[in-house]
Amino acid sequence: MTSNTEQFSLRETARELHDAGLCVIPIRADGEKAPSVKWTPYKVTRSTPAEHDSWFRPGREAGIAVVYGAVSGNVEMIEFEGRAIDEGILEAVTEIMEASGLGPEWDALTTGWVTKSPSGGLHLRARVLDAPVPGNTKLASRLARQDEYTPEERQRLAEKPNSRIIRVQIETRGEGGYGLVEPSGGTVHPTGLPYERAAGGPSTIPELDAGVMDAIREICRMVDALPKPETPRSAPRDPQPLPDGRLRPGEDYEARTDWADILQPHGWTFVTQRGNTRYWRRPGKDRGLSATTGRAADRDRLYVFTSSTEFAAETPYTKFGAYGLLEHGGDHKAAARALRSQGYGDAAPHRGLAPVSHLPVQRASPPTDGALAIHYDPIQEPEYPEDTGHAGPPEVDITNEADGIDGILAAMAAGALPGLYKRSGGPCWVNTDDQGNPQLHQLGADNLRAYAADHIQSYVIAKDEDTGGTKAVRTLLPPKTCATILGRKDWPLQRIRGVVTSPVLRPDGSLVTSPGYDTATELYLHPRVPIRRLRPETADSLDRARDVVMNHMLADFPWQSESDRAHFLGALLTPILRPYFHGTTPMVVITATTAGSGKSLLKDIFQYCYGIAETPWPENDAELRKAVTAQLYTTGQPVVVIDNLPNGHMIKSPILSSLLTAEHWGDRVLGSTASVTMPNDRLWIATGNALRTGGDNARRVIWVRLDPDCPDPDQRDGYKVGDLRPWLRQNASTVVAALVTMVRSWVAAGAPTIRVRKGDYSEWASMIAGLLSHIGVPGWMQDRDEASAMDDELQEWSDFLTLWEEKFADRPVTTGEVLGELKAYVPSQRDEPPSAKQLGHWLKARQGRYFGIRKVVLVRDPHRKQNCWRVDLHRQRKPS
Repeated sequence: MTSNTEQFSLRETARELHDAGLCVIPIRADGEKAPSVKWTPYKVTRSTPAEHDSWFRPGREAGIAVVYGAVSGNVEMIEFEGRAIDEGILEAVTEIMEASGLGPEWDALTTGWVTKSPSGGLHLRARVLDAPVPGNTKLASRLARQDEYTPEERQRLAEKPNSRIIRVQIETRGEGGYGLVEPSGGTVHPTGLPYERAAGGPSTIPELDAGVMDAIREICRMVDALPKPETPRSAPRDPQPLPDGRLRPGEDYEARTDWADILQPHGWTFVTQRGNTRYWRRPGKDRGLSATTGRAADRDRLYVFTSSTEFAAETPYTKFGAYGLLEHGGDHKAAARALRSQGYGDAAPHRGLAPVSHLPVQRASPPTDGALAIHYDPIQEPEYPEDTGHAGPPEVDITNEADGIDGILAAMAAGALPGLYKRSGGPCWVNTDDQGNPQLHQLGADNLRAYAADHIQSYVIAKDEDTGGTKAVRTLLPPKTCATILGRKDWPLQRIRGVVTSPVLRPDGSLVTSPGYDTATELYLHPRVPIRRLRPETADSLDRARDVVMNHMLADFPWQSESDRAHFLGALLTPILRPYFHGTTPMVVITATTAGSGKSLLKDIFQYCYGIAETPWPENDAELRKAVTAQLYTTGQPVVVIDNLPNGHMIKSPILSSLLTAEHWGDRVLGSTASVTMPNDRLWIATGNALRTGGDNARRVIWVRLDPDCPDPDQRDGYKVGDLRPWLRQNASTVVAALVTMVRSWVAAGAPTIRVRKGDYSEWASMIAGLLSHIGVPGWMQDRDEASAMDDELQEWSDFLTLWEEKFADRPVTTGEVLGELKAYVPSQRDEPPSAKQLGHWLKARQGRYFGIRKVVLVRDPHRKQNCWRVDLHRQRKPS
């Protein structure tokens, strides 16, 4: 029985604890140390003095306990078991605390409110600031000795021999936990002994920062003696011995390296040593401890007690495992390779790749033109660059995917992968179709894999069963690796802007004449005809070049005027000049009065000299956009021909207008979600009979018109060169050389220009004007009045506004009045005249634009609240 004096003492203690902000509960006096009330509500609600009077009234047996955590003002208790005190654990912890810089805080904890338990243990308490108290936690334990086993534990071991019997050394009581306090005694504890106050009291509980308490808990964990199993995050399991007793790099590293060499370069600090155990502090921390080394009896491992490092908390790491994590991100194979390269471990026999012979280089024989119809001295036999070759294909280890990717990219950067280039869509190469036309082909994963099979010796390292070492086994790049490389945003390859099929003029005035990639222009020269070496430029060579082109090849075409011949020659010279100027070129429209006039022959001149890409005229603007993108993205020919437009067709398209003024064309690639941007550096040509223009396209074209002025023009004969197509097959190389000679002569004369105003094309038009003037070809851009007459929309509106001005002078009129007088003359593409509202929309779309010398002007009538219109003459409008 507990005396009335003890009961009074419990009530006084409850009052003392309550006044200190603690939550009190009663404990049964049956030795189980369990609450005598349903105590779950008291985890969140503090008990009251009235409840205390009821629980601890005279004549009722009870003990007293404190509920820890938020309900008691964030108080946490650390309990050292009696066996831990006897075994010197408290002494060890105190020594480590002082060495770690936590001595003052630990002293406050051990001299604040301290209770001695009946088993000889100590309860230390602190009020934690700025963070919640964690739940009950076991900080340090050890395996029980056989002399400590209880009968129940011996029975458990008999049934399950692998069971571990554990004795807790240090644990906490935190959120949701409780602990008995003095003066509980008698039958409350199994020993019958009381709890005693060893220091301080509830009013002297120290207040400690949450970070300090974390550090104190970590140090308490460091005296844990419970063996920890290896985990997948630790170093690999001990490997089997190598043949012939050879030493692995990791094993050699373990034997030769100190933990300081591993940890200190990464900011870890050595704090103190106790016996074989060394204590370390993580980077960014100025006191406390984070890890130990040397505690394990079987192997010197690193054991980290915090989750604020690269290491997994409470996981043992070997020296090799720690090195692999810190230096190689946990890749133990990469770590072993690195250590072997540094001299660790015995060298293992390794069989390298067997030599791979190069594929024979397929070199075309020097081309010949056959018998020339014209003897042209400046043109000589073609010159080919010497093949420099490679010492051998690069070897790339793809055992590890990351290393394989690095190896491929390194080979790209070293220029060891011939024929690969890059543009906005990614890596690409230049190939040819069945007709020999060049194409820029964007690489897919299968293309890159096939390319690597021919140009790279990729291999994996495998175990060599014959020698016990390793060997290199050749294998192809995995598709996933190829896809990963193509998925990058950039590649260490030369950028390619496009393909040219003839010598071209660089911006500095020099010529690109060597087949292959040109670094200065980022263009690839894939010649359509054999490239011939030219002699130094002379007036005589220019005369012969002019004779070949003007007096033979173009002599018999029925040009409508000399401007048509000049326009064609200007277009024919443009592919050679293309890198020399900026901006786009207008579309060249080759039209004739009737079929058989020679339009196809003019197109074929481009075909034989440069190669052309042909596409039919699309049905709508959406199809036109797709066709443009396909030509710019895949073909390499510098000339794109839209052939055989319908007879009398009006060329009128906003997509075409955009194309002919945009230096770069952007669109989505067909069959893909990727968008690309390509340089718009092609010459666009359209052919057809009696073609017209409309809308904004009129000022974006130049005309090449043919008029044979005879019936059945296809039956004409007696041409100077005979049939043109066979002549071109024999002399295309001569023609290209003649065109290049004209350009060279113009550059040698200082590349003179003649100012020609042609809107967005003024730079190109002025350059061609100077070039044609230099070689003595008249007529450039002298057909402007005739070209305007070929713009149906311009002509119709010009005639309509002339009748309007004659009828209404400069008086503002409504659209209804206009229709009342001039309905039959309103320009319309419909079968019926427009309504007044529709005419108003048309006028708004054209106000301010001159048709000839007249334009329509909107005049708002404020009285009638309606729009009126009048026609103004250029520079003749009278002041209002």
